[in-house]
Amino acid sequence: MDLFKKRRAQSEPEPAVVEDQPVVGKGRPTPKRKAAEAKGLRPVVPADRKAAKREAQAARDAAWERQREAMRTGDERYLPARDKGPIKRYVRDYIDARFCIGEVFMPLTLVLMLLMFAFSSWLGNTGIYVMLSVYAVFFLAIADSVLCWLLVRRRLVAAFGAEEVRKAGGIFFYVFMRCMQVRRWRQPSPLVARGDYPS
Repeated sequence: MDLFKKRRAQSEPEPAVVEDQPVVGKGRPTPKRKAAEAKGLRPVVPADRKAAKREAQAARDAAWERQREAMRTGDERYLPARDKGPIKRYVRDYIDARFCIGEVFMPLTLVLMLLMFAFSSWLGNTGIYVMLSVYAVFFLAIADSVLCWLLVRRRLVAAFGAEEVRKAGGIFFYVFMRCMQVRRWRQPSPLVARGDYPS
């Protein structure tokens, strides 16, 4: 019996000595669910409603001021979504570099209407021709806007590719509305001189 015990003892390997290793862990107990949920809650109604209202108003005023300044300087970061992007910038620069008949439509119409009301008794049948001239300028302005759209679309496709132009969307109405505005009243403000077409 002793012989077998001796052999078994020789065949069993000695346990490996494990060196002391530092305990890895977060070192704190896991918080209860109720405590974790309470930590993430925020009050629906702020404690000081007047102060919160003042802060919200100040934030809106600051955002509006940044956007107004961007409309003047062309800063892309704060422009409205409809004016952002290199394609819209290219369209604006192209339209601002050319003369559009739509620029004179509104001032001309206003002057002619005032003349009609002021001198209606003197004009007689001439008032009809004045109205016809207003309509003629209006249709010419529309035709000029369509021509401008065709020209700028061709240049956009050459510069950015047809797919990018299609993704930009709303190019026709963007061109039309800017062509029909007086240059001084356009927003964002023109940043190029007459004849300075974008490359």
